[in-house]
Amino acid sequence: MVRCLHRIVTHPSILIIVENLPVPLDRRVWQESCALRDAGYEVVVICPAMRGSTEPEEKIDGIQIYRHWISEEAGGMLGFFREYASALWGEARLAWRAWRRHHFKVIHLCNPPDLLFLVAWPFKLLGVRVIYDVHDLWPEMFEAKFNGRGLLYWATRLAERLTYACADVVLATNESVREVALIRGAKPPDRVFVVRTAPNISDLQGPMDLTLKKGKRYLVGYVGVMGNADGVNYLIDAAAHLVQKLGFNDVHFLVMGTGPEHAHLLQQRDRLGLEDYMDLPGRVSNEFLFTALRTMDAGVSCDPINAYNDHCTMNKVLEYMAFAKPQVMFDLKEGRASAGEAAIYVTENSAAKLAEAIARLLGDAPAMDKMGQLGAQRMATRLNWEKSVEQLLQAYAKALAGAKTETCLNKNAS
Repeated sequence: MVRCLHRIVTHPSILIIVENLPVPLDRRVWQESCALRDAGYEVVVICPAMRGSTEPEEKIDGIQIYRHWISEEAGGMLGFFREYASALWGEARLAWRAWRRHHFKVIHLCNPPDLLFLVAWPFKLLGVRVIYDVHDLWPEMFEAKFNGRGLLYWATRLAERLTYACADVVLATNESVREVALIRGAKPPDRVFVVRTAPNISDLQGPMDLTLKKGKRYLVGYVGVMGNADGVNYLIDAAAHLVQKLGFNDVHFLVMGTGPEHAHLLQQRDRLGLEDYMDLPGRVSNEFLFTALRTMDAGVSCDPINAYNDHCTMNKVLEYMAFAKPQVMFDLKEGRASAGEAAIYVTENSAAKLAEAIARLLGDAPAMDKMGQLGAQRMATRLNWEKSVEQLLQAYAKALAGAKTETCLNKNAS
């Protein structure tokens, strides 16, 4: 977690609602919260109580956090229903509590899912401005999870459209998502702002921990969510292919993160006999993560090629780049837009091809160094968090300017 300096409140109170991760674990939401607080806003966040962040109410670094109970993370249709229903009830209840205590002027909705407009609409009728922060394209996410465009896909398209209709301003994580906001969301270009999820890390130059390599020459890392659409199974199969078929056994894999598939992935690792070549420690602290990123020789982004992932800017890709690490990834549109020449791209969803690319990368030290330097340079000059903060603050100014205009018009009419 990145700690930020406190600032005097000079702007209105705002409410941020995020459902799929708690704060401060959700890095994008936490960094946005810190940036808005530092700009003078009073920041209130509603999020789920999960993954070690379970206090129902607390204040961290000047940011007020309310947490609600949520059912288990969804793994099927019934699971999604329980998760979303329990979350919406908790969010609505806490939103009215926040309204009574803070009387916020902006409500900032972070998807997925695209159901938070149900919480926001009553406050919009009270004059609150709505900002829609598109973390993921929800319809494409369901298409990838359920392998097709059934009735549920079109239901998510409707929910997405209603969320765009509710929003006064939209935040997009990249240009692909911005294009969807302009076309499917029918939003005017001057109301859509690209706020990239760039890491804001201060201790890039700390110590390494060579014991993480477990006596091997190379350490290959992964950090991220472990759901059924995140492709970590490809990485485990690739590790088996690399060690057992290609004979590249002087390598250790550190696969960090957790999610609904973590237990199954542990079983997969053990079934393939990779206990001596791979650690899956689950959720790790920021201190451990940063040490691991400094120690790693290369990173892997194994999100498979599909319409959903093609539109996503993966946090792990940017984290590897920030720490000047070369990486291997499946060839995704926004992955390539972020990494450029700082990665090797695998053009099909194949564990064997992924293993071959890892072997090729580890076997070319000059290329590894060059790719790492290129990645760090892109982060410093084009993808850094400071540029995103500028866009974030412009988006808030736009939303609040609309509120002031409406107030003036109402006064003139009266």
